Amino acid sequence: MWHFFPENYMFSYQVQRALTQSLYGGGETNEVLNTASKIEVGNLESFHKEWLGQGRRSLAEANQALDENRTLSARAAFLRAANYLRTAEFFLLPTDARKFPTYQSSVAAFQKGAALLSTPPRRVEVPFEGAVLPGYYMPAPGAVGGPLMILFGGLDSTAEEFYFGPAQKLNERGISLLTLDGPGQGGALRLHHLHHRYDYEVAGTAALDWVLTNLDVDPARVGIMAVSMGGYMSARIAAFEPRFKVCAIWGAVYDYHEIWANRPDNHPLATILQHIVGVDNMQEAREKLSHYNLRGVAEKISMPTYIVHGEDDRQNPVSHAYRTFNDLTCPRILDVVPASSPGSAHCQIDGFTRTFPMFDWIQKNL
Repeated sequence: MWHFFPENYMFSYQVQRALTQSLYGGGETNEVLNTASKIEVGNLESFHKEWLGQGRRSLAEANQALDENRTLSARAAFLRAANYLRTAEFFLLPTDARKFPTYQSSVAAFQKGAALLSTPPRRVEVPFEGAVLPGYYMPAPGAVGGPLMILFGGLDSTAEEFYFGPAQKLNERGISLLTLDGPGQGGALRLHHLHHRYDYEVAGTAALDWVLTNLDVDPARVGIMAVSMGGYMSARIAAFEPRFKVCAIWGAVYDYHEIWANRPDNHPLATILQHIVGVDNMQEAREKLSHYNLRGVAEKISMPTYIVHGEDDRQNPVSHAYRTFNDLTCPRILDVVPASSPGSAHCQIDGFTRTFPMFDWIQKNL
């Protein structure tokens, strides 16, 4: 992966994330690079300030265009603003008074931009244990009664950002998408205070039951996928919910407790982890993660399963992909992107085209 900040992987990863999403409307290359050039490396306050500033500039551009009835330009600027503001919120502590308003402004910008699309996403709320899992139904054109993928994110993603790439790649293959903030994610956490849980099949089953009752899709052609930390979640859901037709693991996680056992308490993502699982320190967080593994679980998956993983993944080592794959007893594909090639970093953020074989496989098998 190319590092904008050679001495800071986490900051560089977020720049790559924005650059890749720019290909699908989530930014503009030179805006991203210009913003990154103003950030003081390692300074979280500087990170927030510069992304927030760019988000506000893009939002003003969107509002000006909308005032002048230039809806296509407004749409593009709203969507860019949404992703810049999401990035600005990323490293803010849960106790920071700016965190929730920044998140809200990102979601509002996305919804304004998405409403101007030719096929606008439909905002949905899946009932879940006295609250809801918010998200979006993004139908493929002309796909009434057709296939659907349900997509959950990972440790830090939001339902909105999956428009920038995954939704478009699925839709152009005739597959609709339901992307949800599950427990511990996005609006489920920030709005409804639902914390992450190891038995993520509870959320997966709730999502599937809602789909089969509320959406006009083929009930025999619904698949499950998740990304990053979601590599554990999609596998767990598939193992205990056999009604899914396919399972896609976008970045494998065989043992999430093991991953965090090897990270220091001051890891840049540590506060995010504590927030999503609902604890105040890393000792309690690691205790929560003791159940987050696929031992005795992966072999229960019955549907065809695809794993894509980068050999240079610095967040979830490639060994987790091999261990997950070797435990599978279902029809299976393992796609390891070779080291030092585009797409070999975490979840192919440095080469999104290396996920295309996964989307092709979903189209073929769903």
